[in-house]
Amino acid sequence: MLPSSCDTFVALPPSTEGQRIIFGKNSDRPCDEVQEVVHFPAKDYDAGEKVECTYVEIEQAAHTYAVVLSRPAWLWGAEMGANEHQVCIGNEAVWGRESADEEEALLGMDLVRLGLERADTAEKAVDVITELLEKYGQGGSCMEDECSFTYHNSFLISDRKEAWLLETSGKYWAAERVADGYRNISNQYGITTKIDKEHPKMREYAHSQGWWDGEAPFSFAEVYSFLTTARIEASGSRYCEGKNLLEKSNGHITAETMMDILRDKDSGINMEGMFMTTGSMVSVIPKDPALPGVHYFTATPDPERSVFKPFIFVNDIKQLMQTCSPTYGLDDPVKKKPRFQNKPDRKHPLFSKHEVVATIIETTKERGQKIMQNMRQLEKEKMAEMEERLLNGVQDSTLVVNLFSNSVEEEMSVYSKR
Repeated sequence: MLPSSCDTFVALPPSTEGQRIIFGKNSDRPCDEVQEVVHFPAKDYDAGEKVECTYVEIEQAAHTYAVVLSRPAWLWGAEMGANEHQVCIGNEAVWGRESADEEEALLGMDLVRLGLERADTAEKAVDVITELLEKYGQGGSCMEDECSFTYHNSFLISDRKEAWLLETSGKYWAAERVADGYRNISNQYGITTKIDKEHPKMREYAHSQGWWDGEAPFSFAEVYSFLTTARIEASGSRYCEGKNLLEKSNGHITAETMMDILRDKDSGINMEGMFMTTGSMVSVIPKDPALPGVHYFTATPDPERSVFKPFIFVNDIKQLMQTCSPTYGLDDPVKKKPRFQNKPDRKHPLFSKHEVVATIIETTKERGQKIMQNMRQLEKEKMAEMEERLLNGVQDSTLVVNLFSNSVEEEMSVYSKR
């Protein structure tokens, strides 16, 4: 399987406007897959408790942080998300010299959720993910299908002060700290000689495989990837397109900039076809800890035809029912072996309504344009409201406790406007 999905971005001062970190990701997945947006509150656990991930059961942490996740509805983990400490994580499929393991273990998407639930900084998330990788491994099919689809994972992780790029190959890994500027990843290894953390035997393993002579400067991308970094930089890939789009707005990158990048179809970042953009996320994280982070999610395919809706972490948030897919418990075909013998209906209420509207937009020019205008107007109004929160904070949490759910209701109302 050739790299064909997902683009993740982060921009830090001085690339952004104001003292803010901007994080964004398009999740590119099979075109018939439903992506839901869900919230889980912080929780304490007793010693010895276990947590069942997509395929395997592991030891539960004593405490998990509140998280908001955008995830394929059939699995436990997440494609992207954030936690109450404003840590954001998105993962990417990567392929290299080491074969990806079909044996069931932790999915990269499980590791995204585990990192968010267990780490209150980006660097700690690197530690959490790599410790779990060492203990449990990564592997198993990443699609809801009998046809196995496997890959290694890279992760872009940010918090209020910095970002980290973590790239893996089996249990081996390297991590690079990003202190300022911008960074993007798109299904190819990108860490070269600047390695700030690494698996203690990562170089030794590469040497034993004949990938590195032990003398040349060690570049993780050159050693572990099929491609040289020169080819990555020179190719007309989404990575280069994304990097160019970030550079065009360097010094002035905002949430709107990131949304525009995620909506860009000419670059291939907003993907169409058998693999398409099924969910999108943009987060705005002020460096000032007194101010809230605002996390925007679409919960619907194609960001060009979707509304980015805001979420802010406060106490007493209820589950986001309009973007929460049906559950099937032990009867879910994912839980039964052999797995994936059939596909149940996983459409959540917003997805179902959006599916109808997307057809109208596609086939009825005048009405479709009106719906699109109303969707953009709603998004613009929400972003203006959030700018007030980003500047002045949240004085009354009851005003935002249902922020995302109310925004979803407003979006569905927009669909039926004449």
